[in-house]
Amino acid sequence: MRRAQILGTGLYAPERVVPNSHFDEMYGEDVSSFLVERRNIRERRYAAEGETTSDLVVGAAREALAASGTHAEDLDLIVVSTDTPDYLSPSTAAVVQHKLGATGAGSFDLNTACAGFVTALDVANKYVVADDPERPQYRRVLVAGAYLMSRFIDYRHKNTATLFADGAGAVVLGPTEGRGGVLASELETRGEFAEHMGIYVGGAAAPATAERVAAQEHLLQFREKFPREFNRESWSAVARRLTERVGVDVADVDHWVFTQINVESIRETMALLEQPMDKAVLVMDRYGYTGSACVPMALADADREGRFRDGDLVVLIASGGGAAIAGLALRWGAGEPPARTQERV
Repeated sequence: MRRAQILGTGLYAPERVVPNSHFDEMYGEDVSSFLVERRNIRERRYAAEGETTSDLVVGAAREALAASGTHAEDLDLIVVSTDTPDYLSPSTAAVVQHKLGATGAGSFDLNTACAGFVTALDVANKYVVADDPERPQYRRVLVAGAYLMSRFIDYRHKNTATLFADGAGAVVLGPTEGRGGVLASELETRGEFAEHMGIYVGGAAAPATAERVAAQEHLLQFREKFPREFNRESWSAVARRLTERVGVDVADVDHWVFTQINVESIRETMALLEQPMDKAVLVMDRYGYTGSACVPMALADADREGRFRDGDLVVLIASGGGAAIAGLALRWGAGEPPARTQERV
């Protein structure tokens, strides 16, 4: 069966390191202890002045291209998942395409907030699966998740301001007919939570007027709290549906990569699934919470460390504003992709 497999991964974290002590000084109290003990966050990265979301993607993309042995001009499609785009229009993916020199690639953005990368990976997989193997159009696909939330943080609210960070992660996909690659996916939306958190000013519903900007309404807003159990119940339910679809037990999963906003939610989910925490990939201690970038950054970080072995079963589960929930199961490696020898059609 034709599938898309990950050929290479990459991540980009901006140079500026912001330790927890920065917020201790900002708020005149110890916030670091809570961040370390309850969120597993010790530091995060902020983009430099003038650095854009597309710049973050390009940094991650170049690493993924190098890891996969792919030249930018060989890319057929670029999918960028972000809810902090360079512009409302045109797409950030178009900017990335030009900056990379990916002259043969189509491109588009995708926004399901922090569930964006997993959603984009599912979409890109379907492009590869549906492709005509006799006249292929999607032989190398770049999928990236990027977040530049430091431009939208409301520092009046210390409980949320201290979580967010900037970064990007990317993968290069290619077709395989081996036993590896993407095996199954699950997408879910809980639209009743759409007004709970988000950036609500700047679009057609509420243009960014001078009055709204002066009142800081253009910044990230938390209007209502999500139920305490939302993540653990949503994530564990998706996990069970995915493993059932793949035809394995939950215990057969070798690695779990969850949205990195709250280590307590990950611990609770792993407990519900009766799985050991050493199967969970964690990177929030170094990078903070990077939204749609956190899952691909965690993938790339684990890949750098040689944590994934050929044939390992990896499950990605992400959730974000909307509320959007996305899960995907894949078999790491386990098959050589077809060589790129055919001419572009």
